[in-house]
Amino acid sequence: MSLSNKHVFFDLDRTLWDFDSNSKSALLLIFKEMDLVDIFKSFDRFYNAYVAQNARLWKLYGDGHLSKEVLRYERFNATLMQFNIDNIDLAKEMGSMYVTISPFQKKLFPGTIACLEELKSIGFQLHIITNGFEEVQYIKLENCGLDVFFDVIVCSEAVGKNKPARAIFQYALKKAGCSAENAIMVGDDFRADISGALNSGMKAIHFDPHGLSEENYPYTCKRLSEIPLMVTQLLLASN
Repeated sequence: MSLSNKHVFFDLDRTLWDFDSNSKSALLLIFKEMDLVDIFKSFDRFYNAYVAQNARLWKLYGDGHLSKEVLRYERFNATLMQFNIDNIDLAKEMGSMYVTISPFQKKLFPGTIACLEELKSIGFQLHIITNGFEEVQYIKLENCGLDVFFDVIVCSEAVGKNKPARAIFQYALKKAGCSAENAIMVGDDFRADISGALNSGMKAIHFDPHGLSEENYPYTCKRLSEIPLMVTQLLLASN
């Protein structure tokens, strides 16, 4: 049976590209390059504060309450303010350096390439739907050699809506030329990726590598190596 009309959409950060490891590597480079030890005393103090501030502000950005431009520096500004440092110029410099460095980090989740190669060999068409900044997501894909696997890459900025908004999934489906019933979404964020896809009529697989989900969703996996079989079974079931 031909599967050429079946489409698999992937999230990028924390699904294929190991965001947390790559972000930590970039932040360590910033900490050393900008000699921030006098402010934070240790990298761990800086890193833990930043992670908390970034998570808080990224949610505001995802919900449409904060612009990308403000998010870029405010996550560092809030981190500095936590240590009683009021220096917006330093925050903007840190933000600019982070966006420049982070997309060139190359760590992928184990099995990423093998998973994509297997899906391609079966005959699926592969695509990306991401809430990440457009200018850095393309760099990540190309730098890690992932760009060759994907036909359509949709960043939320192009749509003006972030996942889980139905509009971004509808836009991606239209751009890929497929129907929702012939499409499946794979992602780590249950609200953004799984609920968003299901609400758009797609199927979905929840990638939960650390086993932290409390959703009890039946189509959940810890390893990317599990995905080709799950995708095949779910999409064949729709015939």
